[in-house]
Amino acid sequence: MSELHKFIFEDLPVRGSMVRLTDAWQEILHRRAANTETGAHPSAVRQLLGEMTAAGVLMQSHIKFNGALVFQIMGDGPVKLAVAEVQSDLRLRAAATLMGELPCDACRLPELVNVGGAGRCAVTLDPRDRLPGQQPYQGVVPLQDGEGRKFQHLSEALQFYMRQSEQLDTVMILAANDEVAAGLMVQRMPVKGEANLAAATESESAEQDAQGLNEDYNRIATLAASLTKEELLTLDVETVLRRLFWEEKLLRFVPEHDEQQGPRFACTCSRERVAAMLVSLGADEVESVIAERGSIEVGCDFCGQQYEFDAIDAAQLFTGADKQPPSSSSMQ
Repeated sequence: MSELHKFIFEDLPVRGSMVRLTDAWQEILHRRAANTETGAHPSAVRQLLGEMTAAGVLMQSHIKFNGALVFQIMGDGPVKLAVAEVQSDLRLRAAATLMGELPCDACRLPELVNVGGAGRCAVTLDPRDRLPGQQPYQGVVPLQDGEGRKFQHLSEALQFYMRQSEQLDTVMILAANDEVAAGLMVQRMPVKGEANLAAATESESAEQDAQGLNEDYNRIATLAASLTKEELLTLDVETVLRRLFWEEKLLRFVPEHDEQQGPRFACTCSRERVAAMLVSLGADEVESVIAERGSIEVGCDFCGQQYEFDAIDAAQLFTGADKQPPSSSSMQ
């Protein structure tokens, strides 16, 4: 059963969350492996995608936002694009596009995505009910630090993203195999204005708010960073939190782990959305493909669902549309 646990440290400006994806993650892998056209991803790609999915849940868990958090890694390596999407109610899906062979069995982030230094990490917040003219918020950072050193692990890239785009000190530990995708995140919260620190002076608050200078956060971050990937994959949440923070006072929120509220696989693709995508291509393009192949078959990269449109379907799509593509396109 997949589960999400959130907690704060009593009287300290530090919050945390831990996720373990089991059935939800295995469903993603099963659907990919069952796709007869693509088959299962190599192990290194599965690990990257699992870590991304766990990270997406962790990031979504601490924002008040009604919509989708879309976490993307793109670059110039064999993995051209990897996407993990998590809705505010923790429905999730993930997919990766692989071009060519991997250079090694246990490739790290540079070999997978950032071979020539063009890799990017992007986090997009896409509101469920957009207002007129409203655009999704997106933050993008390179997959190397300010000195040009490439990040070897996804967690390093995300910690850099949080510092650069969100101004939040963050420690994130991520791990994934074919059974579990898991993650632990600890973040420093702003001191100023927090009721549990109301007695602090303005100068003290400003100093403690500066990145890297809060002693309480630094202590807890050091404890969190001691967690190994093997422990994250094999130990349950209660054991991990007890081993790491047994001297700290944790205030726990009610875990999210059932089929209605916990992390769970779900895909938002539909025949209507695929039809809108075909309309955006235009009648001439769609009709030429049908003339050549007899029909158009579109598969969802996230869930593997196949949608087929024949000549009659295509004619219905463009009835009254004067065979002109619309001004905007729709994606699955």
